[in-house]
Formats: sequence, C-alpha cells, structure tokens
Amino acid sequence: MRKLGIGVLGVGEMGKRHAENIRRMVPQARLIAVADVVATRAQQLAAELEIEHSFGSLEEMLERKEVDCVLIASPDKFHAQAVRTAAAAGKDILCEKPLATNLADARSALAAVAKAGVRLQVGFMRRYDAGYAAAMRRIEAGEIGEPVIFKSIGRDKDAPPIAAYQSKLNGMLLYNNTIHDFDLARWLMRDEVVEVQAYTTVAIRPEVAKYGDVVASVVNLKYQHGAIGNIESYVQAVYGYDIRTEIVGSKGSILVGSTQQTLTTFLTTRGGVQPLADHFLTRFSDAYVAEVRDFVQTMLDDRPPRVSGEDGLRALEIAVAAESSHLQSKPCSVAQADALTVQG
Repeated sequence: MRKLGIGVLGVGEMGKRHAENIRRMVPQARLIAVADVVATRAQQLAAELEIEHSFGSLEEMLERKEVDCVLIASPDKFHAQAVRTAAAAGKDILCEKPLATNLADARSALAAVAKAGVRLQVGFMRRYDAGYAAAMRRIEAGEIGEPVIFKSIGRDKDAPPIAAYQSKLNGMLLYNNTIHDFDLARWLMRDEVVEVQAYTTVAIRPEVAKYGDVVASVVNLKYQHGAIGNIESYVQAVYGYDIRTEIVGSKGSILVGSTQQTLTTFLTTRGGVQPLADHFLTRFSDAYVAEVRDFVQTMLDDRPPRVSGEDGLRALEIAVAAESSHLQSKPCSVAQADALTVQG
C-alpha cells in the first residue's frame, strides 16, 4: 500500500501535535521530516518521533523527494509565503488557518496553487468534529428547516502572554480565533455572509490595544438570503476552553458543544463537579486526527480537498470586514472590505 510522504513546517504547539498524529495515528501516511526556523526544536521532535530528517527551513525540507505534501503550521503571518513556496515545488498542501492575514497574500497564495496545479486544504478542523459533522448532516437533511439564526461562542481559557502580541507573528483575535467561527457561519448556514458589525473591547487588558488587537469581540452577521448571526470571541475566560454553536431554523434548532469535557458528572459533598475542556488540543483532539486522515486519503485518491483554499479565502474576507468594522465603528459589507483591501 502506497503511503503519502508528509513534511511538517513549524513544530510549535500545533505543528508538534500534527506531526505526532501523522506519525502515530495515520497509517496511510509517512512522516518524512519536520522543519522549523528553530532548527534545534525540529531536531528534538524528530528524535522524539524517531524520524530521520529535520531541517531549519521549508526550502531544505522540500529538497527531499519523498515529501509528497507539506503541512504548514508556522505562525499565521508566514502561511501565505509557505503555501507559495510549497506550491512552486509541486507539493500538495494542508495549511493551518488562517490562509493569510490579508487578502492580497491570500489571493497570491491561491494563484500560486492554481499555477502549479497542486491541491490546497485549509485547516478548519471543526468541520471534522463529530458534533459539528452530525449537525451538518441534520441541517442538510432539512431537519431544522431553513436556517435563520447562527450563534457561536469561542472562549479560550488562558490570556496570551503579552509577548505573543508584541511579536505580531499571529493575526489578531478575528483572524486567529474567530476565523473558525466565520468558516462555520458559512458552512453550517449554507449561505454567504454579506455584512458584519464588530464590537470589541480591551477593557480588562488595555495594553493589548497598542499591538492592534482586542481581548473580546462580538460580531453580528447578515446573510445573503436574509438570515442573521452573532459570534462571540474571548481570549481569557479563565474557567475553561468553551466552544458552542447553535443553528436556529424554521422547524427547530441544533446546539453543538458544551462546557463539559465529558458527559460525566461527579457528585461530591461540594455538589456536582463537571470536568471542563481546558485547551483546543483537548477539545478537538479527534477532529485533528480526522482532518489529517481525510487529507491523506483525499491526496491518495486524487480528489479535490473537502475544505478548499476558496473556503479559506471566504472566511478571511469576513475577518477583514470585521476588522474594518472594528476600526471604523460601523457596519461593513464583506464586498466593501474586499474592495478596500485590493485598492489599498
């Protein structure tokens, strides 16, 4: 049986998990190499996973002929360039979200993919979560009728260190966190967002503002066919990692997610105690495995990816509109934000 040779770029928290999953949980794939600008970090992970090759750059890793495709898990601001480089080398690509942190880079990356004739999948792993996948099946089956309202909550447990803002390696909250909800907002509602209005705050951590970011946001959505929506994002909920989504339709509603890590409730002298999810790698551990397995099988079967580069671009367009709304303190159409970005 042929195995797909994969190289992983960026072995921080996310890339390390992807590399571990490929090595241990995806029998149809072979982890050929890992690469990171901190070469010693790549070397250490290669040793832990008992693979032969580690590199200090993507270009070095691409010289390995056994690398059929590249999984990009570098910081956000480097995604688009990595996509262009991997595409030019003729490699298929699974790129973590966001596709880019601006639309010009995103379009350039997609143009490079098209020119090279390679395939690109964007890492919206929530589509592979069992709960979200089940919700989509019910929506497609018409069980809640016509979707009318989209509501989503995304709360991280721990506040990022100020150094994470200072580095500016990752996109602001709307690009790094809310981008998942923007994708779900399109996918689950089966409609396009045409206008957004963002409300944001740094009230509990004002120093974040100097780095062009926010601590929390609420983004209201208008859809092409009349539906509406609302997305809340928050980076320091303290109590746990909390992801919940509801789709309200003309015949009913579907709720996905829970504050609980499991369905188990412990009853003690202190009352009921429920274990909470504390991290995205915990909450979506199975989804990350399912995502990579699907990517690998898609590449081996020579099919188009289920989550395309176009999906990455559409979610990014909503994020750009939301940032424009945040900066201008007024509603912004997705088409308007797009035009402003192209002209600017």
